[in-house]
Amino acid sequence: MRVLRRGDAGPDVAEIRSTLAAMELLPPVTESGEYEVFDTAMEHAVRAFQQGRGLITDGLVGPATYQALRGAGFHLGSRPLTYMFSAPMQGDDVFALQERLTELGFDAGRPDGHFGAQTERALKTFQRDMRLVADGMCGPATIRELHRLSSPRARGGRPVFLREQEQVRQAGPRLRGKRIVIDPGHGGEDLGVVASGLREADIAWDLARRLEGRMQATGMEALISRGPNQSPSEGDRAKFANEAGADLFLSLHNDKNPSPKAQGVASFHFGTGNGTTSTVGELLAGFIQRELAARTGMLDCRTHYKTWEIFTRTRCPAVRIEIGYLTNPEDSAKLADPAFRDVVAEGILVAVKRLYLLGEGDQPTGTFTFADVLAHELAKAE
Repeated sequence: MRVLRRGDAGPDVAEIRSTLAAMELLPPVTESGEYEVFDTAMEHAVRAFQQGRGLITDGLVGPATYQALRGAGFHLGSRPLTYMFSAPMQGDDVFALQERLTELGFDAGRPDGHFGAQTERALKTFQRDMRLVADGMCGPATIRELHRLSSPRARGGRPVFLREQEQVRQAGPRLRGKRIVIDPGHGGEDLGVVASGLREADIAWDLARRLEGRMQATGMEALISRGPNQSPSEGDRAKFANEAGADLFLSLHNDKNPSPKAQGVASFHFGTGNGTTSTVGELLAGFIQRELAARTGMLDCRTHYKTWEIFTRTRCPAVRIEIGYLTNPEDSAKLADPAFRDVVAEGILVAVKRLYLLGEGDQPTGTFTFADVLAHELAKAE
């Protein structure tokens, strides 16, 4: 589909306006038979929808926003749900099913609104326990049982993320053996942000290689998601991490803004805004954010939850880091310096170490060094 923006008109705009009106983000559509216009009020409604869904709040209706708008029209029970390998069903009804199964103690995986194989397994287990036909299809009989049961064990889909925390705890305070996928953004013909004589794809690749070397030196298995001249889709990057059995996924990017005054570093993790969040992803994003802000002197733009595909499709905790604005003179001057990129790589490594350190031998933010990390790993090995 084409990206829709303010000023556009046509039946596709009318469809989106009708969806936003049904969600009470716009007044009801009163006239029919005329093409609707994407006006300022509609742009504000789109932004409100995007912010509530953890999407990029740009006021544009691209593929991700359109998909979320279509999914918002479904509620649990409005259609039969089943697993389709080639084109998984998506929508608010799938999300509600995943949360309900999780609340009842059935592991449907991360509540992401995508009906995948793990959701099907959880649904079949639920159906067997309820003495229903275990066909993996959420139809009227299954819906009745889901609504009939009361007093769920937990609210907000938290058990799946408690399992994330337990996996980190059981992994122990060591880096050796951990498998980390490093994802340099863009690549190939997709250069990303180009400004101040720098290209985002090149900086992300260089940072990935620096981080890879440091991680391998500590005994971690570091895998880079793409080659220097490749630009996989976010779905393919997530698939790479899943097939590799990654423990963590780190995506490296730079940002841009029409205003040259915009600057700083920000970190992102999976979260929906309704209490469902990747607890490990959120914790790691916080560690990375604090380390980079302390070490680089960049403006701290904090951590944020998002429902980007790179978060919903990876099965391991994932963090995306926006390391400075190439459109800002101060940030771009720092990023052009290889020594500065070494500082960034060390900060990310130390943040990963803190995740597994569990308070053991901890030091104040910004003071732990690569040498300290190596020394700690050697001591553990003895």
